[in-house]
Amino acid sequence: MNETVDQPHVICTVRGAIGHVLLNRPKALNALTLDMIRVIDPQLAAWAKDPAIKAVVIQGAGDRAFCAGGDVRAVWDSGKAWQRGEGDGAVARDFFREEYRLNRRIKRFPKPYIAVLDGITMGGGVGLSVHGSHRVTTEKTLLAMPETGIGLFPDVGGGYFLSRLPGELGTYLALTGARLGAADAAYTGIATHHVPSSLVETVVEELAAASYGDHPGATVDAILGRHAAFPGEAPLAVHTPSIDRSFNAATVEEILACLCDETQGFDDAWAAATVKTLSQMSPTSLKVTLAQLRRGVAMEIEDVLVMEYRMTQAVMAGRDFYEGIRAQLVDKDRQPKWQPATLDQVSESEVERHFQVPVSGDLTFAD
Repeated sequence: MNETVDQPHVICTVRGAIGHVLLNRPKALNALTLDMIRVIDPQLAAWAKDPAIKAVVIQGAGDRAFCAGGDVRAVWDSGKAWQRGEGDGAVARDFFREEYRLNRRIKRFPKPYIAVLDGITMGGGVGLSVHGSHRVTTEKTLLAMPETGIGLFPDVGGGYFLSRLPGELGTYLALTGARLGAADAAYTGIATHHVPSSLVETVVEELAAASYGDHPGATVDAILGRHAAFPGEAPLAVHTPSIDRSFNAATVEEILACLCDETQGFDDAWAAATVKTLSQMSPTSLKVTLAQLRRGVAMEIEDVLVMEYRMTQAVMAGRDFYEGIRAQLVDKDRQPKWQPATLDQVSESEVERHFQVPVSGDLTFAD
């Protein structure tokens, strides 16, 4: 049985017992657009209710990326026009609202949901994968949440899953945007299985052909287990004691002070590099992100996504996001001029502004 609903940038297909989603923008590293969200979300809703569908697999087209993030350039364009008094800024609202509803659907999906992270996986791509039951890496996996470097924050439920990683690993990843390979993804718990890239299609074919019985999750585990490989030793492991000592501080300033202390110890090179990385990020984003994670650890996914929607609308009304995208994607000079420029200039009231109900209203969930 092969029923296909074609869209230019995403293809949803029934392959035997599975629903299959292919992100189909390989030249754009399968970056997620609003139109793609509007195809995937209702399709997942339909598959959740279809007894013939036992599991869902999501992959990216091409050999470079699963999904390199959301289409932030379109959000930037919409927000800039709104700030100039042109248009209503709808894309800047609709993209995040509908993306977060999709993230929540994946988190609450009642069947096995297998994301194959065969390549670059960042931002919105993490949101399409980390909330599912099975996150499969390959030797090509490169995973990160680099939002503090563009004046944003690690969204798509980052306040939920990052705050729940062991120790202070999530705080470290959120603030620095550090990149993880397959071994580190397994070490943090973000990945559940590792399969060589050459065997991915074999795994998908076996998932499609399987007889699932009463325990679909066990069937998926068995298939993935047959082809699983050891991803290697995690480079992050050696730095974990330093991370836990430094990133459990109450403020970003204290985190930096702790890292400076670490430069006097065995992990001095790593600590110095981490201080340098943090110095390049938006000071506002760093403070807002730390507040997001500290609040998110006690919240359910729905509450986190409501919080993060509030945060996006505050960001859209600010400046650093537009400057970050300008520096990274528009002019590409890699020299953002953050305002405020230093951590001590970011007031508590400015941080708190990001957690207020937006004028357009809160995010809601219909089902």
